[in-house]
Amino acid sequence: MGPVCTTRQGDVRGRTSADGIASFLGIPYAAPPFGPLRFRSPAPPRAWSGTRDATAHGPTPPKAPYAPPFDTLIPESTIPGEDCLNLNVWTPSPGPGARLPVMVWLYGGAFANGAASSSAYDGSAFARDGVVFVSLNYRVGTDGFLHLDGAPDNRGLLDQIAALEWVRDNIAAFGGDPDRVTLFGESAGALSIGVLLGEARARGLFHRAILQSGAAHHFLRPESARRISAHLAGQLAVEPTAEAFAAVPLDRLLAAQGELRGEIAARPDPALWGEAALNAMPFEPVTDGLRLPGPDCGVDLLVGSNREEYRLFLVPTERLHLLPEAKLRTTAEAYGLDPDKALPVYRDARPGAVPGEIFDALVTDWFYRIPAVRLAESVPGSYMYEFARRSSAFGGRLGACHAGELAYVFDRLGDPVYAPMIGEDPARDVADAMHGAWVAFATTGDPGWPAYDRLSRATMIFDDVEPGVVQDLRGAERALWEGIR
Repeated sequence: MGPVCTTRQGDVRGRTSADGIASFLGIPYAAPPFGPLRFRSPAPPRAWSGTRDATAHGPTPPKAPYAPPFDTLIPESTIPGEDCLNLNVWTPSPGPGARLPVMVWLYGGAFANGAASSSAYDGSAFARDGVVFVSLNYRVGTDGFLHLDGAPDNRGLLDQIAALEWVRDNIAAFGGDPDRVTLFGESAGALSIGVLLGEARARGLFHRAILQSGAAHHFLRPESARRISAHLAGQLAVEPTAEAFAAVPLDRLLAAQGELRGEIAARPDPALWGEAALNAMPFEPVTDGLRLPGPDCGVDLLVGSNREEYRLFLVPTERLHLLPEAKLRTTAEAYGLDPDKALPVYRDARPGAVPGEIFDALVTDWFYRIPAVRLAESVPGSYMYEFARRSSAFGGRLGACHAGELAYVFDRLGDPVYAPMIGEDPARDVADAMHGAWVAFATTGDPGWPAYDRLSRATMIFDDVEPGVVQDLRGAERALWEGIR
């Protein structure tokens, strides 16, 4: 018989692995968001009698599959069913009393994809190292983030808050300390944290945060959100209301979501899509403007990005060596840079680089690195990192791309789901350093290197070629963005 823990809704029975780690999977933290609860704020989960089996992952929220070739590169799973607002717990010490640090994981997926049930997000390594690990499913795409008349905005974020409230109320029963919670996420998961840092309802639900390849700078203003929902409604021949969208068959709705993303990528016109024209993400948090948290946010921060983020979107599609110089220049201008001044700075550090390689560096800075810098600047005492370990996949051209750090953070270099991304020669010492730093930060608030400030700008480089702390990393390129991002 597996271990049993008691939640406010009832008892759950998990299982224990050969190395003594207990896992509890598919625990509902909110009611199924369908029927009268479709497009609503998450409702409390129903209580149950007896002991609920928690040995298998629960259903995943509705989402369209990734388009090739990303369907084989980015870990994801799909489990049918309506009870999709569920979470998973890994713990080395089930039962009350241990008061171990807690880490809560938010997956990425451009707010349109993602699932907590992938083996890529197995929390065993964190539990092995003395952490109670929680992963959760939250609504994405139309159900989670499309602006609809008659529905609250940012339903996916409301799901995340509901899950954090569940952690506050229940995690002590699994050996965790509800007063020592680290929220961490990658890509859309990190962007979610960037918004939650400023949300009053989320205050006090987490005490530290790690933002991987995402900060606070990507969102939709209400007017942009209305344009996108009106366009999708026209595509489906319905009104842009919660009631009308609830009547659209789910398979048709998911197909239309994919078509919408394709339209934005093919015609990135700000007059049509607002902010989504630059980042090609029609499903994002809706807010009226950028809100950096400031020094009184009450949350310790560790934030960073990968050195060659955008290669994930250039190399598998064979665009890296096809991208023209004209696209590079228009992109720099769209980002607010003078291409005649900025592009030579990027080229000086990359002699012989083709336009696609400069494009990767430019977009990586605009989308990921500079927002991370701005967030660290806004909260004194924050820590910064850069993941620079280059993958051998695609003949080494994939580099240190977006999502390339996940196998290292989760210490799952041997998981086959990561193989297409990290290649055949992952670096054990990088995994030990990065995973260890995440655990140390969650445990003590100190990952093991100096904090970031505007004078030293200390940044930890995770790499097996040139690891260590660098002062003002690529400072000439960073300086180009002063006053812009």
